[in-house]
Amino acid sequence: MEGIFSVKSDVFSFGVLLLEIVSGRKNSGFNRTDSHVSLTGYAWDLWQKNDCTELMDPLLAASCSAITFLRCIQVALLCVQESAADRPNMLDVVSMLTNETVPLPTPQQPAFSTARSLLVEETSTGKIESCTENGLSISAMEA
Repeated sequence: MEGIFSVKSDVFSFGVLLLEIVSGRKNSGFNRTDSHVSLTGYAWDLWQKNDCTELMDPLLAASCSAITFLRCIQVALLCVQESAADRPNMLDVVSMLTNETVPLPTPQQPAFSTARSLLVEETSTGKIESCTENGLSISAMEA
């Protein structure tokens, strides 16, 4: 990222943290067999399929309504959008989370959500090895 950070970097981190809280899963070391590179990518895929309830931590089911849960997912996805300029500021995030009447925009694709592709290579010794190649996006903001 060339050392360029902004308040939108904190918004991104908050979005990841919110996804971790509502899903009960960690983003670091996130590993799914269906080629999701991160928790944000998994949440985005479920959002696209209109199936976010699969992401809900079972421990939250009794204390959190589906509407509140889906609102948290939508706010989190707004926070982790690929373009930092599209991410809300923290004042707006707090407003969206505390006021259910505030309309939410539709999130765009999150950063770091590109799926892994499996590569199979033959080495000089004739052995076949598999490895993963990760694609990612980087948003840089300049003042």
